[in-house]
Amino acid sequence: MRTLARWARAEWGPLHVIVRHALTERRLRAVPMALGAVCLTAALQFTQNQSWGYQFVQHTGAVRADDPLWLALLRTPLSLFVPALDLPVWGALVQLLLVFGIAEICLGRWRTLAIAYVATLAGTLYARAAIALGPHTPLGLPTTDAHVVDTGPSAAVVGLALYLAHRYGARVTGAGVIAAMVAEVLVKNNLAGKEHLAAIAGVAALCGAQSLLSGRGNRGSRGPGRTAPAASGGAPASGGGTGGRLGAGAGSGSRPGPGRGSRSARSGARSAGRGTRSAGRGSRSASGAGSASPPVRV
Repeated sequence: MRTLARWARAEWGPLHVIVRHALTERRLRAVPMALGAVCLTAALQFTQNQSWGYQFVQHTGAVRADDPLWLALLRTPLSLFVPALDLPVWGALVQLLLVFGIAEICLGRWRTLAIAYVATLAGTLYARAAIALGPHTPLGLPTTDAHVVDTGPSAAVVGLALYLAHRYGARVTGAGVIAAMVAEVLVKNNLAGKEHLAAIAGVAALCGAQSLLSGRGNRGSRGPGRTAPAASGGAPASGGGTGGRLGAGAGSGSRPGPGRGSRSARSGARSAGRGTRSAGRGSRSASGAGSASPPVRV
């Protein structure tokens, strides 16, 4: 049990701290976008199940591979919140509340929406390319899938979960998400499952590009052959002495206690005085030794 608790803290500890702090401080005001997404999805689900609202939802938020590309791109933002008709809506609402809420707290609203859109758009574009390839290729789809409505909030949820796992080092969780989507395709080889894999591929490419750019930025900021500056007097700067420790403490935001600076100054002055006296004794000893040497007899 303790091993499981340690693993959970290592896997989800950073996420738990951030989310708990935000919810403790602001309550539901910390996740307004997630609550809005849940309400919008519930409203669209109610509307598309009515005789007067089905065509409205289909014309504004349903995306199919046989639609013109410009129309599909225009409908894609709303398609994030149009749930599938053949699945219970409560599962989609819970997924939206949890994943969108955590992402909104940890990533911010606009980044959350951007990653969700990238994941959904990857699935939409994949469907078009796969239908063009045909069912005889490994990544292809039959032409009948061109009339099937693309996946709704699930692709965005999968993409956001994978991005959060990558950003906060939850490797087991990220691997579990990928494994679950692969198992879905193996059990039920349909358009939605393959679009989930396309969403994973799109978000994985985004994470790889960000890691590559951040690595280049860190190497550029360090620069080749850059060394630490030398201290005054030609001695190299070292963090092992008192000055190095005081500098490190100041850099970390800690303040010295009262009188600590004056005591350090007095101890430095005494050390300098002892050094001067030692140098004086050394010079006198050298001169005395020179004068006391006996003359050489010829």
